[in-house]
Amino acid sequence: MSHIRLARAAVFDLDGTLLDSLADIARAVNLTLEQLGYPTHSLEDFKGFIGEGVDILARKSLPKEVATDTAIVADVVEGYRREYHRTWNQQTQPYPGIAELLDWLTSEQVPMAVLSNKPDGFTRLCVEQLLASWTFYPVFGERTGVPRKPDPAGALEIAQILQHPPSEIVYLGDTGVDMQTAKAAGMIAVGVTWGFRSADELRHAGAEFIIRTPNQLFDHVRIEPVIL
Repeated sequence: MSHIRLARAAVFDLDGTLLDSLADIARAVNLTLEQLGYPTHSLEDFKGFIGEGVDILARKSLPKEVATDTAIVADVVEGYRREYHRTWNQQTQPYPGIAELLDWLTSEQVPMAVLSNKPDGFTRLCVEQLLASWTFYPVFGERTGVPRKPDPAGALEIAQILQHPPSEIVYLGDTGVDMQTAKAAGMIAVGVTWGFRSADELRHAGAEFIIRTPNQLFDHVRIEPVIL
């Protein structure tokens, strides 16, 4: 039987963890690629493209011979932002079981935050409109001047704002980058398999626990807020 960790707060990745946004992201990128004359990709391909920021998403979606051309990458990023802003909420929704998990954390007054490599504006937009029933603070996407995950800067900033030591914060994410971030920040790294990457990737990146449904979190982590 695995050991149980104690946590006082929860930090979530966004795409692939809280929200199933794959189809809307893929559509925006594919429309951009099509407009620029490059091949498009399947939904399954995009599971390996998402999670490291919009620049990496653009590079991974381009043919290898042009993926290092900064001007072409910039064109893809610009086109993606335009198309995604137009169609970002057509199919995106919380994963099954997420609402129940967030309801319980809210009822227990557990602080919740979001840390994503999605552009900050889009991150806030998704949280404000698709997760409006719950309070997340802070909500951070990729921001100018702050290194993106797996650098722990954003995670450590959240810990400081929440006024909890990182060792008492559980971080849930669906990619190896998320697990590396959590480990680098000293947080409890929980990998989720309902998102975009495999259990093997999560395990190799340092996941302390791996869960297949949101309610399995409580098999490994006892979450108790500090009651003042």
